[in-house]
Amino acid sequence: MTLPNLITIARLILVPVAVWLVSDGHLAGAFWVFVIAGVSDGVDGFIAKRFDLVSELGTLLDPIADKALLVSMYVTLAMRGDLPVWLTILVVSRDLLIVGAIILSWMLAQPVRVHPLAVSKGNTLAQILLVGTVLADYAYALGLDFWIAGLVWIVAALTVASAGAYLVQWVRHMADDGSAEHDGKEGSA
Repeated sequence: MTLPNLITIARLILVPVAVWLVSDGHLAGAFWVFVIAGVSDGVDGFIAKRFDLVSELGTLLDPIADKALLVSMYVTLAMRGDLPVWLTILVVSRDLLIVGAIILSWMLAQPVRVHPLAVSKGNTLAQILLVGTVLADYAYALGLDFWIAGLVWIVAALTVASAGAYLVQWVRHMADDGSAEHDGKEGSA
């Protein structure tokens, strides 16, 4: 068990804490837990790369911790009416689409390796900014309605673009029956 993995596990433990704080109306506390979780994500990645502590467990746990936090926060904030339900459905559906495609490709003996796309990284950043902005606004009455509205549409657009990009990549991978390997060309995944 490496230090980055322990930090990631701590981030997973923060997920129910953040959900509870939002659900109970302690938005200032939820904001700071969310900030701590975000900082810990950067810290564990830095430590893993800087000190050559990258592990297979860490490469699997890190995105799970990130998605658990974001999806939980989107669902919780939507249930409170702080985020549009349609946006939460879009965000969660994108993640389910990606996970479902990966599982299906494994079941069909055509496992696909998923590498984060630029649009996906932008999408994740926008999702984080939106949750952080909503929590900060409600916790500290900052009057950020204009910015939140803009971020909602940016997240929606990037979520659709990201889902589309992954879907195209997956369809290409699944359509490749291995013939590219037989004629000396690399596969499309």
